[in-house]
Amino acid sequence: MPANTTASSGSTGTAGGGSRKKKGRRARLIVIVLVLALVAGIGYGTYWSVSTVRASYPQTNGTAQLAGLGSNVEVKRDSYGIPQIYADSDSDLFRAQGFVQAQDRFWEMDVRRHMTAGRLSEMFGSGQVETDSFLRTLGWRKVAQEEYDHVLSAETKKNLQSYADGVNAYLKGRDGKDISVEYAALGLTNDYKPVKWTPVDSVAWLKAMAWDLRGNMQDEIDRSLMTSRLDAKQIEDLYPPYPYDKHKPIVSEGGISTLSGKYDPQATPSDSLGSSTVQGATEGLTTQLGALSDTLDKIPSLLGPNGTGIGSNSWVVSGKYTTTDKPLLANDPHLAPQLPSLWYQMGLHCRSVSATCKYDTAGYTFSGMPGVIIGHNQDVAWGFTNLGADVTDLFLEKVSADGYQYDGKVKPFTTREETIKVAGGKDRHITVRETNNGPLVSDRSSELEKVGQKAPVTNAAPDRADGYGVALKWTALEPGKSMDAVFELNRAKDFTSFRAAAEHFEVPSQNLIYADTKGHIGYQAPGKIPVRKSGDGTMPSPGWSSAYGWKKDPIPFDELPYEYDPKRGYIVTANQAVVDEKKYPYMLTKDWGYGTRSQRINDLIQSKIKGGGKISTDDMQKMQMDNTSEIAALLVPELMKINISDKDVREAQKLLEGWDYTQESDSAAAAYFNAVWRNILKLSFGDKLPKEMRVKGECLNVPPAKSSGPVDEQDRLVRECGQRAPDSAQPDGGDRWYQVVENLMDKPDSDWWKTPANRKDKATGNREELFARAMKDARWELTAKLGKDITTWNWGRLHQLTLKNQTLGTEGPGLLQRVLNRGPWNLGGGEAAVDATGWNAAGGYEVVWVPSMRMVVNVGDWDKSRWINLTGASGHAFSAHYTDQTDKWVNGELLDWSYGTNAVAGSTTDTLTLKP
Repeated sequence: MPANTTASSGSTGTAGGGSRKKKGRRARLIVIVLVLALVAGIGYGTYWSVSTVRASYPQTNGTAQLAGLGSNVEVKRDSYGIPQIYADSDSDLFRAQGFVQAQDRFWEMDVRRHMTAGRLSEMFGSGQVETDSFLRTLGWRKVAQEEYDHVLSAETKKNLQSYADGVNAYLKGRDGKDISVEYAALGLTNDYKPVKWTPVDSVAWLKAMAWDLRGNMQDEIDRSLMTSRLDAKQIEDLYPPYPYDKHKPIVSEGGISTLSGKYDPQATPSDSLGSSTVQGATEGLTTQLGALSDTLDKIPSLLGPNGTGIGSNSWVVSGKYTTTDKPLLANDPHLAPQLPSLWYQMGLHCRSVSATCKYDTAGYTFSGMPGVIIGHNQDVAWGFTNLGADVTDLFLEKVSADGYQYDGKVKPFTTREETIKVAGGKDRHITVRETNNGPLVSDRSSELEKVGQKAPVTNAAPDRADGYGVALKWTALEPGKSMDAVFELNRAKDFTSFRAAAEHFEVPSQNLIYADTKGHIGYQAPGKIPVRKSGDGTMPSPGWSSAYGWKKDPIPFDELPYEYDPKRGYIVTANQAVVDEKKYPYMLTKDWGYGTRSQRINDLIQSKIKGGGKISTDDMQKMQMDNTSEIAALLVPELMKINISDKDVREAQKLLEGWDYTQESDSAAAAYFNAVWRNILKLSFGDKLPKEMRVKGECLNVPPAKSSGPVDEQDRLVRECGQRAPDSAQPDGGDRWYQVVENLMDKPDSDWWKTPANRKDKATGNREELFARAMKDARWELTAKLGKDITTWNWGRLHQLTLKNQTLGTEGPGLLQRVLNRGPWNLGGGEAAVDATGWNAAGGYEVVWVPSMRMVVNVGDWDKSRWINLTGASGHAFSAHYTDQTDKWVNGELLDWSYGTNAVAGSTTDTLTLKP
């Protein structure tokens, strides 16, 4: 029988007899790759290729029946397969949106809903049980159901149901192979069949989005892990304060509502896990937090690598400074590269906007969700970047079989039973236990079961006995109205209605920028952001005391920062601090991005304005591709002063002479500098971090944790190997590390510059010696990777993007990946550049997040707006629209964005009429 998608527990799903004979997930993947090889026409599968692939291609011309429509709906697609839908009612519009997205992307939608419900094992077998168990513990699907049942407006629920009806109309009468080629492969190992879409499937996607944009949870873990090797001052060095003196916050000119109440984020009761106590951390807590970090790495990351580096750029310029005399708005969210792209471009048009048909909007949507997430309507445009508010806290809990301790009393757990169906295997059963601080995530790992056996606590803490558990408190685990906000944004007419919509966008907390046809620009910081009773959320807190935790109410919306028509004439958001913490009574987070990208954008805008020029659409597009390296501007002058005797290293050093710090893909200087930067980070910081933060498999001989004094005897060294995935290891080389290094530049004899850190010799040296060593190591690293002849070096050969299908294309035999994946492409740009093609310096040079789309909106003259997607409209691996925008994206090109009726008609190549 098919899987039931309406509940997160007790759902059903069976595997066929063939899959029962398979042992493990790899065997299943091998079968899948063979089928896909046939489907692709490899070997002798040409006949199957034609029949199977054609069966899953969407119909884009002629007429088709869509039950439930009130009147005909037109779906007009351009030469890139981007659809514009025209309807006469809201219900028809969203029903058609569901139908069309299912045509192009249902496999993606289906896998995504299984992920958000913790049901991946039903599709892919026992290899997903651990992931499903963790996601069931978080309860995304359960919270989404509560939102739909009790919180969302009647109108939102009506639109969600219309969307689901459209998806289901497409699915009706179609076998899996008729929907997407992946089902043809899956069918040989599992009798899984797609079942009906539900409104809650759409709502649950917002939980996945919120998870990847959850803020500083990884930093909270990392600070705790560092205590096994570093003292409080050293940890402080690695998390410097935000540089307000050089990198402007978003809100700098009034615009904050009248504030009330007092809040002291430094207040800390005596029963604290503050820095002095955490500094006594022992191997027990380190092991448990390391295990939690490893668990987080295994959760499917739809938006980016474990939240690290996820950002975005957006900015809006007032018409007084533009060539159009109306605002220009740009946005490019930096998210994980994946295939198909996270985004789906679309227009949703009521033929006549009225009380029964309220929408005329276009932009970027998510497959599986109705409405437009980022874009514009006929009156306003808007963009998003991640605010980065601290909305998660870890709590150490004193637990027993009877419950958890709170203010000296034992309170019973809230429990629920979950059944995980496994394709080709037996059901798995788990019990989820929750405290008043959230679910016990420590229950989901054999290592985490031992949490707190040696945890660092004060004498005021309860007796450790069997140890402590770890609970996760997170705003997204409370029902909210973010789905309401999506439709309200789509209908906004002015800044007042825009802010009203923003008030409901509770999670994830985003920076919202705004522009309208009357010439106004604005910014709003929305979100459900907690107010802590004590502490600042940078370290785990004791859950057994009511002195900790969160106050009942979050920061009031009216007291969140905003701006409207600031005198400077522009607003820039790029994950920097929202407001100077000294001028704002609430703590939003202690872990902002450090403002490198945002200040570069500010500088580019100011240089144009101060020169008397006006900013054009082309200028906005050019700014998006700016790839200047701020850290290179700081370090290269110092690197050039170093006397290098080795002729091969000197040859590489000369590449930096006269370099303008831009990171074009064909730049040899950019390749060499980024290799030097990577080695500086490794020598000065990476080799001194605990194994839980270093790259998995990279081993060092190190002193025992918390050893005192120099280590001189070889037999006192310990062989330690890193444990973290390469794309989330540290030091990642982002702009926090820029600030760390800048702060140390006037301290050439700091202990951080001493090397080697992992040998028996006493650590010696200074900054100049470490830089010289890094230049040498970089020379030979690139010799191994790119060849000895430096004239053949270029940044793009190191810095490559491979687009991977996020289900069957991320693991398994190489043939499977070749069938589903695309690339590589050689990219310019880099970490913390405006063209943020991110890479993790600890793990290598591979691109791990990108500007997932780019748009420049010409407010008021909408048809002169431009946009591009990372891949294409289609999720079908052999479609012409699978990656037909990628080459243009790589080159920084944008497509014309048709919006008005005449412009859409002029760009239309296919028209499908949906009939009742």
